Amino acid sequence: MHHRGSGKGPGARVSPSKSDRGSETREQILITAERLFAEHGVEAVSNRQVSEAAGQSNNFAVGYHFGSKEELVVAIVRRHSEPVERRRTEMLAEISGSPDLRDWASCLVRPTTEHLASLGIPSWYARFIAQVTAHPSYRELVTNEALSSRSMQQTAEGLFRLVPRLPEEVRQERGFMSRLMIVHMCAERERALHQGTAPPRSTWESTAAGLVDALVGVWLAPVTARR
Repeated sequence: MHHRGSGKGPGARVSPSKSDRGSETREQILITAERLFAEHGVEAVSNRQVSEAAGQSNNFAVGYHFGSKEELVVAIVRRHSEPVERRRTEMLAEISGSPDLRDWASCLVRPTTEHLASLGIPSWYARFIAQVTAHPSYRELVTNEALSSRSMQQTAEGLFRLVPRLPEEVRQERGFMSRLMIVHMCAERERALHQGTAPPRSTWESTAAGLVDALVGVWLAPVTARR
């Protein structure tokens, strides 16, 4: 007795579901927006341009999937911050209570540089962050996202414990310096890798080592008396 096939056997083609297609579209928009924002700046690229470059016939795809450009920027940051957060949490467990400032500076730097190394060449995330932090309103979005990270809060607390005599305003100033150094050194290295020019440091690990050295110097530098 023969039964009519359902078309769902092992050899049957299964069409992707609407949710699968939606996820693929969302991912393509994230990848495309990150690249365009890195290359041209966030303000210079419209949501329509992102949609077109991502191969979407619907020019309102960004609005449909993300709502606003601000929400798109945050989504790009979160796409990368999850693996960075995991790595920083692991490092914090390894250095728990360390009296060595280098350990805490490493927790600021290495989760990011290791993630950037894992992205391969070319990558755009470091340059994307540099572009975003150059814009006041987007910088606030990204800074708030970073400060809400539990692992970043723990890293800052551990570092501050080792420099207890720094006045609060100096602490804030040096925190800002640290962020600038990490963001822009990583962006310059990523750009050099993309362009095929010789970077100052030969690997992301040596880039991290140079940044850690510099950050230790920043945090241990004397404080000039204010007049």
